[in-house]
Amino acid sequence: MIQAADDRLREEVRLLGGLLGEVILAEGGQTLYDRIEAVRQASVAWHRDAGETDARRLETLLGDLSLDQAVGLAHGFAVFSLLANVAEDRAGKRRAQEQTASGARPDTPEGALERLKIVAQPAEAARDLLKTALISPVLTAHPSEVRRKSVIDRIAAVSDLLDACDQTGAACDLATRDAGLRRQTTILWATRLVRQAGLVVQDEIDTVVSFLERIFLHVAPAQLADWRKRLDAPDLEPFIRIGTWVGGDRDGNPNVNGEVLTAAFRTQARAVLRFYLDEVNALGAELSLSGSMSVISPELAALADASGDHSLHRADEPYRRVLSQIYARLAATHPVLTGQPAPRAAAFPAEPYDGPDAFRADLAVLRDSLIANHGAVFTDDRLERLITAADIFGFHMATLDLRQNSDVHERVVADLLRVAGVVEDYAALDEEGRLQVLAAELASGRLLFNPYETYSEETLKERAILQAAAEALRLFGPQAIRTHIVSKTDAASDLLEVYLLLKEVGLFRPETPGDCPVQAAPLFETIGDLRAARPTLERLLQEPSALAVARSRGVQEVMIGYSDSNKDGSYLTSTWELHEASRALLQVTDAAGLRLQLFHGRGGAVGRGGGSSFAAVLGQPQGTVAGRIRVTEQGEVIANKYGEPEVARRNLDALTCGVLLQSLQPPADERMSDRHGTTLSAMSSASMAAYRALVYETPGFVDYFRAATPIAEIADLKIGSRPASRTRSTAIEDLRAIPWVFSWSQSRVMLPGWFGFGSAVQGLPMGELQAMHQDWPFFRTLIQNMEMVMAKSDMTIARRYAGLVPDAGLADAIYAAIRAEWDRTHDALLAVTGQSNLLGGQPELDRLIRLRMPYVEPLNHVQIELIRRRRAGDDDPRVREGILLALNGVAAGLRNSG
Repeated sequence: MIQAADDRLREEVRLLGGLLGEVILAEGGQTLYDRIEAVRQASVAWHRDAGETDARRLETLLGDLSLDQAVGLAHGFAVFSLLANVAEDRAGKRRAQEQTASGARPDTPEGALERLKIVAQPAEAARDLLKTALISPVLTAHPSEVRRKSVIDRIAAVSDLLDACDQTGAACDLATRDAGLRRQTTILWATRLVRQAGLVVQDEIDTVVSFLERIFLHVAPAQLADWRKRLDAPDLEPFIRIGTWVGGDRDGNPNVNGEVLTAAFRTQARAVLRFYLDEVNALGAELSLSGSMSVISPELAALADASGDHSLHRADEPYRRVLSQIYARLAATHPVLTGQPAPRAAAFPAEPYDGPDAFRADLAVLRDSLIANHGAVFTDDRLERLITAADIFGFHMATLDLRQNSDVHERVVADLLRVAGVVEDYAALDEEGRLQVLAAELASGRLLFNPYETYSEETLKERAILQAAAEALRLFGPQAIRTHIVSKTDAASDLLEVYLLLKEVGLFRPETPGDCPVQAAPLFETIGDLRAARPTLERLLQEPSALAVARSRGVQEVMIGYSDSNKDGSYLTSTWELHEASRALLQVTDAAGLRLQLFHGRGGAVGRGGGSSFAAVLGQPQGTVAGRIRVTEQGEVIANKYGEPEVARRNLDALTCGVLLQSLQPPADERMSDRHGTTLSAMSSASMAAYRALVYETPGFVDYFRAATPIAEIADLKIGSRPASRTRSTAIEDLRAIPWVFSWSQSRVMLPGWFGFGSAVQGLPMGELQAMHQDWPFFRTLIQNMEMVMAKSDMTIARRYAGLVPDAGLADAIYAAIRAEWDRTHDALLAVTGQSNLLGGQPELDRLIRLRMPYVEPLNHVQIELIRRRRAGDDDPRVREGILLALNGVAAGLRNSG
């Protein structure tokens, strides 16, 4: 079975690679084709045999490239990596289908429910949990997606062609298939892989909405319908809620303002209303039932009589008349919510809907009449799916979070208080002094803002975006915005400041604080923040205003950040501190009689919380999930996990299954944490000491990092609308976590995903570590993620990047320190797992990585050579293009790069 799967994967890689070769020959010429093919063969041979002759041949071929050849080679290998990803994804789909059919996968509905039976948790327990569950993937614009949308669309077209052949089987005309594939490959080859202009926020909004419109609008209702059937729960409320940050996240992004937030909602509303209009129109064409030939409910008759559709052709077609009225009301709603007329006008005027509930109620009248008078054939049809979509997406489509840095809130509140004559210097107050002032203002009915006074530009901008948020809530309802994330939270006052600003726009009212539709949620990011999370949340929930909001929901949301805590203290320390902070936060909410809702700020790379979402959920501390979890999805991960319907459905199911199993299975984490917590704490301290000694205490490390990675060149990728650093400082502390991780991935060091672990296990009893790996899901997931990132690292290539450092002595010293820790970590991982090689327990992943690395390495070599030329002063535009193509290709080859 495994061999057959490998053979088919290799067959598809050869097919796509062969077609690409034909296109390169036709489009790029014989010389380019010969050079690329020679490099490909040499790289494959070197990875297969690791012989000196192959290594010298590869080095000669790569070292003898003209500028045009280097650019052409980078383009060719980057396109090949994209096509190889198609074959790999299809192999993953086939593998998932086979394992699902055999019941072997716990991350499928069948497998998860079977496992719950084994531990005496029947389907009723899953149904009861999901009744109050919230499972929310939140799409963010964090910039680690290097592919243009045009490129993603071409890749999808290639995948669709191969999928179509799978579905038709023997009937597939291979010649027609190959002609279609060659056409798409030709377009892909001739498409720019890298952006020439930087992104603006509207570009990011459009990209996220394209996934919502193309994937989630169809997949989420189908998933909910399936779970309703499995659990015999036809009235199960939506538990999957899609979220987004795009248009509301202004932390460090000066381009997000009130107009942008309004544009985000209008863009989302256009997409979802267009979908509803198309579906209602299609239902109107289908439901031609005559009133003289079928019985209808009184409620339907009343709606039909009230319809503005007076066409004689539909005089005895009540369902069509009702649908015409629904269409007309949706068309009238469209300009109210989007500022633009509906794409296709209604036949007659009608009143707009005042919200999605009224729209859904009209659809329900149709459905109930059909089922009551015609039976079960109408219980799972297009109309039912449309009602389910309305339940999930409303008119807002995705819940948009607000996010801002606590420093900004402090300055804005200080400005308002100073101008109002309340406190001359709010920033100078200690924490208790601030809390007293904020509590007094939150209990007062007066507003601080005076339209006739002068305020800072920052204050006016923040007020404007919160006014736009208030208007969005008025137009779209309470699901439109639920949370305001406060970055860099280190005190309870950071959250009360948000409520004070919400009060200024009418969202927080002193007389009914529990009615505030937006909850302020702390984001604990650094190691210090995580360690202080418990007292911060305890103090917050002592404040009547914050407690009232939490009690009205029954939930206090807290976001925990994987990226900055990792950059602050190492992967091992970050992971353990997140685990311990989660347990501490649960104790706080339990004591307050609240549920904890954790929002996990994960990225694609292991250094940013990447890895299997299913395994990560299972590894959470006991009680911290309990049916509710939110997780960021960003950058290349969005396309990888939600780029096509079947894959998206599998990932939504995996997240759901992880929540069910973690919430309902017998607790293991509490017992393991008590037994091995002391050991892990000691490991964490040692890991952090080793990591900080290198990154923050080694003289010249910043210079090494900026020279031995393509951090400077990454800024040219134009993959996001916000800057790479929070300030103009070159310090590691001020660098955003995404370019930090992305740079180390490109240079094949992968340092944020493993450094410190080797030092952490020195002198510890290996037997205990092996037992932890065997019995503790949290630790096992940590080890598996490190194995994966170590398998993608290559210290030989990393040494070549170190050669870009002008100071050879500095390069040798720091590279030697990194290499020594890599060796320690490598050996420690093998000892803990009992394997003879990395990924020995994950053979499928091992094979996939081995298959793709020969095609990544030439891109690394081209990147290094072109970076060397550019830094030496070669400003030829082709040098920049070649570097960006190589960055693009390496990212595609490594997949989880940022």
